[in-house]
Amino acid sequence: MLRWTIIFLVVAIIAAIFGFGGIAAGAAGIAKILFYIFLVLFVISLIAGRGRGVRDPL
Repeated sequence: MLRWTIIFLVVAIIAAIFGFGGIAAGAAGIAKILFYIFLVLFVISLIAGRGRGVRDPL
């Protein structure tokens, strides 16, 4: 049980260093940019794929 406590302590310290050091804010900014890029690409793919459909041969 002491082993798990030490592991969680180390993980908490690493998370605190990343969170307090500004790395988390930078990662969040990059994530927002990527989200908007993928959202635009998704809408474009929906519009472009709208005309393509499987036609019924009958």
